[in-house]
Amino acid sequence: MIERQLIVDPSQYDETKPIATIEEIRQYNRQRYEMEQLTGILYDNLEEKRCVGYKDMSDSEFWIRGHMPNFPLTPGVVLCEVAAQLASYFITKYRMFGDAVVGFAGLDEVKFRGMVRPGDRVIVQCEMLKQRKILITARFMCVVNGAVVCEGVLKGVPLPIES
Repeated sequence: MIERQLIVDPSQYDETKPIATIEEIRQYNRQRYEMEQLTGILYDNLEEKRCVGYKDMSDSEFWIRGHMPNFPLTPGVVLCEVAAQLASYFITKYRMFGDAVVGFAGLDEVKFRGMVRPGDRVIVQCEMLKQRKILITARFMCVVNGAVVCEGVLKGVPLPIES
């Protein structure tokens, strides 16, 4: 496997000490129930426009029964959603769109490089690249046991609903 430079050096955070739990994430993200895809936040730096969060994949994920029976494999779209929710947390926390709710607008250059299974902790790293009035672009990486399993670029837009 090709080694990639991570967005945030893991020495910058402690995986055992989240700086925000699900309760704080809920203050910024609207997803609930099966659609909550972040477990905690590990790093958050406005000056660098970078953040790190994680998702602990459990045996009770909503997709387990059907993807794939007898060999549960996290769908790639779920990994992209975890990254989008991390970016949304950061954008909303720092009011990069003011009071607007952040919506998922697109994906580019997404590559899946490994499997994610129940019991894995997915560390997600994000860096905001460009910000315009109606579009934010961020790159992301999903890492399991030190290996990049998914990476790409995501886009977010302010949604026309009250926050």
